[in-house]
Amino acid sequence: MMAFSSAEYREDPPDQLANRPPFRRLRGYAFDPSLSLKLETAAINHAVFEIPWERNLHPGPRGEYVEIIDYDPASACWYEPVDLNATNLLAQDGLAPSEGNPQFHQQMVYAVAMNTITNFEQALGRQVLWSPRTNPEAESGQRDSFVRTLRIYPHALRAANAYYSPEKKALLFGYFQGQTGTVFSCLSQDIVAHETTHALLDGMHRRYVEDNHPDTLAFHEAFADLVALFQHFTFPEVLKHQIARTRGDLETQSLLGELAQQFGEATGRYGALRNAIGEVDSDGKWKLVVPNPGRLREATEPHERGSILVAAMFSAFLAIYKVRTKGIIALASAGSGILPQGALHPNLVDALAKEATRAAQHFLSMCIRALDYCPPFDITYGDYLRALITADYDMVSNDKHGYRVALIESFRRWGIIPEGLKTLSEEQLRWPYARLEYEDSDGMQWNALASLAVELKDLISASLYLQDREKVSDHLREARLKAHEYLRSVLEEDVTLQRENFMKVTGLNMNLDAGMAGLSYRASGLPSFEVHSVLPTLRVTPDGQIMKQLIISMTQRLRDMPIDPEIPANGTFDFRGGSTLIFDMEGESPTLRYAITRPINDAVRLAAIQAYKQTRLGQGLSLRETYFGDSAALRAAEPFCMLHSDS
Repeated sequence: MMAFSSAEYREDPPDQLANRPPFRRLRGYAFDPSLSLKLETAAINHAVFEIPWERNLHPGPRGEYVEIIDYDPASACWYEPVDLNATNLLAQDGLAPSEGNPQFHQQMVYAVAMNTITNFEQALGRQVLWSPRTNPEAESGQRDSFVRTLRIYPHALRAANAYYSPEKKALLFGYFQGQTGTVFSCLSQDIVAHETTHALLDGMHRRYVEDNHPDTLAFHEAFADLVALFQHFTFPEVLKHQIARTRGDLETQSLLGELAQQFGEATGRYGALRNAIGEVDSDGKWKLVVPNPGRLREATEPHERGSILVAAMFSAFLAIYKVRTKGIIALASAGSGILPQGALHPNLVDALAKEATRAAQHFLSMCIRALDYCPPFDITYGDYLRALITADYDMVSNDKHGYRVALIESFRRWGIIPEGLKTLSEEQLRWPYARLEYEDSDGMQWNALASLAVELKDLISASLYLQDREKVSDHLREARLKAHEYLRSVLEEDVTLQRENFMKVTGLNMNLDAGMAGLSYRASGLPSFEVHSVLPTLRVTPDGQIMKQLIISMTQRLRDMPIDPEIPANGTFDFRGGSTLIFDMEGESPTLRYAITRPINDAVRLAAIQAYKQTRLGQGLSLRETYFGDSAALRAAEPFCMLHSDS
């Protein structure tokens, strides 16, 4: 592949910035090509994506975040890359939607991927980075290398599959022969958004692909589905059409709650690939899904288990939509709450659509923002609920529309209850405030973690104002190295109180020469640990306040822990401990707000992971084993290929 440097992405001078278009308009399918062949939906299936303008967008397209490589291995064919800067394409919002034009396929995946990336950056308050390439042979601190672009292959395989490859840093889309023609997964907005979300989530939390709990892989699938679903509500014509068709009742069957209609029907399912609201039975009848608290205990397959989290989130959204539109419905029905027979007035449809969009956008931002409030590994649904509630409270302390209440109620109805809580009140669900002010015998109130945030303040603040993502990555890597060196020097000193406080807050074992099985030690006797990530955020609350935070993840691992202590031949795994630390960076003295901790010495959690992995022994996905054999290493390298082959 042609190499390109960061110089290609330098900012324009001020006079050119003033004339830069605010966005690029590109046509695409609102759902997938199948809906363009149905009279009812043909008129609303062509959408226009408005995505950030990239001045240095090359043919492919190849830009700052993604590059499209259109090689079809099954046909040994390279397709001509589309040039979205061509005058004739700029003049008509890109190529017209077409199933038979490979250049449109390239345009489609680029538009959807960039739309998804934009939603993430707006919610997170920073630029997104892909997971780095890792060289375990390199020196400590230099093992990760920056990945500028995510590669996207629209015609990567001739199979009913599409997946994100952490190994290749790429999205690979398949195509296959359905009953009514060839089905291209790259033309489904839902599938492209889903796979892009996998890549974005992996860039934030690389440990979430480790299968240590029934919820981990299921969370990856559910979260990707949620992003795709809530993005349905950003297309006005589609939304208005479906609201008019359902007469404002989004709990009935509609396109808004379905994912990948064409793909699902072509693979023999009754309707879409997945549905957040209901399902079609074997008789072809659609029925609303009723919350079942016991279903979570029985669901073990990642997609089935993931559908429970999706249903809980989407049910909360529908509840908020009802609350927000109650007054509108009352006015339109003369206070009865029952709309008169006949088509809804266009003004009523517009008002309902506006409220649906606002609620969906808020839920989408909540879902993404909560990722910063999650543990760095072994996430559970209960953790995610607590992260959702805490992150939203920090942004909007006054929950006047009841978003957090709706979430709590919906999760409870689906049996998603965090461990260790006595009640499901908002106060109990929010992560507790961290305590760092430990006074020593001389009355000093100093703590290594509080001091660390001060040490990093200038470095991470500078990264927020950089435009080039490689420079941002370099700054953050320097921050990780500086944080590790600072903490190492403090903890190697004989300061017992500091070490005890640090271990209590972070969950790491930093006792000198502790002799803990599986733990690595430095020459000084200090246990090894990793500053996994350092991420600054700059968010604006709805009331106009600027919220500055620093998120630091620290981890530690016990190597080669046996899956079954009684049967060593069953293999080993790495057991991790650590925490996500969230600092408030206001003023001259940053404070630690939350410490979301998984202790490394938690024997109960270790036993639970061992028990779970024992149940997973021998389980594989048949398609992957057919092609590649039963290889644990390959399954670990490409977890989403394995996961999606049975999706």
